[in-house]
Amino acid sequence: MTQQQEQFSNRWGIILASLGMAIGAGNLWRFPRLAGQYGGTFLILWVLFLLVWSIPLLLAEFGLGKKYKKSVIGSYASATGEKFTWAGFFIALCTLGITFYYSVVTAWGLRYLGFSLSNLGAEIPLSQQLESDPAYLQNLWKSVSTENFGTLGLHFVALSFGVFILIKGVQKGLERANKILIPSLFILLLIIISIALNMDGGIKGLDYMFTVRPELFTQPKVWIEAVSQSAWSTGAGWGLMMTLSAYSRDKEDVTLNTFIGGFGNNTASLLAGMAILPAVFALAPSEAEAINLLNAGNQALIFTVIPALFAQVFGGEVLAVIFFMAFSMAALSSLLAMMEMLIKLLMDWGFERDGATLRTGIFCLFFGLPSAWSLDFFSNQDWVWGVGLIISGIIIVFAVAKIGFKKFKDEYVDHDSDFKISTLYFSTVMIMNGLLGIGLLYWWLSQDYSASWFDKNGNWDLFGTYSNASTLTQWLFVILLGIVLNRFLYQKFK
Repeated sequence: MTQQQEQFSNRWGIILASLGMAIGAGNLWRFPRLAGQYGGTFLILWVLFLLVWSIPLLLAEFGLGKKYKKSVIGSYASATGEKFTWAGFFIALCTLGITFYYSVVTAWGLRYLGFSLSNLGAEIPLSQQLESDPAYLQNLWKSVSTENFGTLGLHFVALSFGVFILIKGVQKGLERANKILIPSLFILLLIIISIALNMDGGIKGLDYMFTVRPELFTQPKVWIEAVSQSAWSTGAGWGLMMTLSAYSRDKEDVTLNTFIGGFGNNTASLLAGMAILPAVFALAPSEAEAINLLNAGNQALIFTVIPALFAQVFGGEVLAVIFFMAFSMAALSSLLAMMEMLIKLLMDWGFERDGATLRTGIFCLFFGLPSAWSLDFFSNQDWVWGVGLIISGIIIVFAVAKIGFKKFKDEYVDHDSDFKISTLYFSTVMIMNGLLGIGLLYWWLSQDYSASWFDKNGNWDLFGTYSNASTLTQWLFVILLGIVLNRFLYQKFK
């Protein structure tokens, strides 16, 4: 079956694929931390930016992919013309930069799933190990995340899962996998919620999560965290929706599908927060300590705090297994969409699906090895390409503006859509997003941990984990490479 013939079998096929794309590890490790820090104030802003930033960009991506039925580079070049093909190249390379380390996140999930399974019925419970060695989980995490051959092996295993599923095609592979992964993920989260809310003090977590503190509305950081969480969690600006919609049916409702996918992702995030926050508040010694634990950071929260908290309660070993099973499923579902983007690129290049899928697995394995081996390299790539997604969002806004906001909505979004939104709303938020993207870039690159340009010796800080020098160098390399290859890319993909 060629890529032109491949398509999802029905509306739910592409909706589940978009949910699989969006619902990832960030829903389970970043969202609960932010919801715990800022409560209901953050939730209000987070929903606001779903409507302002994420859904408009996803509508644009869906419309481009559905109309042109090509890869990210091909669709973008078709929409904007030869001169701007390099911009579609940047979107693709930015998301590939994330793909190459995201398989490592999946590997970590599998590693901790195995660790949790090994604790079932263990002679020495985890709680006793922590009593004799309080740093046990911190040392385990350091071992897993740095220079660990087991992690390299699971990196290979995660990608092998992806190749095994995706080589079967869109309907028999990606669609069937998401029909299992997404409902299973929601069921597992509901199980964790039911257990966590029955813990003594668990309800405090929900109270804290949904309590609106008006004074936080005056803090710019809360607004920035809300828009960045919405953008990264929904996959807006990643080019993934552009890829998935290339397999949509001709009469697919762009607007309705996008809204279902966006709000479905937010529902999964809320469930994750309702699962984790009650557990943290129930098991922490005090409310202040619970907040401190939530502020520990994404990786620390998932891989050190959560296992330690679960170890304190009867049945916690089972709860840990359920949690890391859900985490692994969420990571794998997002990894599949990312790998499919590269597969589609290679298929447009001229490869058959089998060859494109195998090459994708090899590319991801090779380019993901540094992140699997070094947490510092992982963190650098997470920072560089995570912030780079803001540029991708601006690039998508540019494509819509070049076509014309009203024309784009009429011809790319409303065509075949029974559910329609206001043209004024769409035009206004797209213009706002261009300005918002520039503001986001300035804010992220001005933070204390990222504002360095030179190291202590006065040299260009190319290898600083969060340095602006490292970030800008990598962005410029991809942009210049795209400009040099612009004509070739246009001819190959258009």
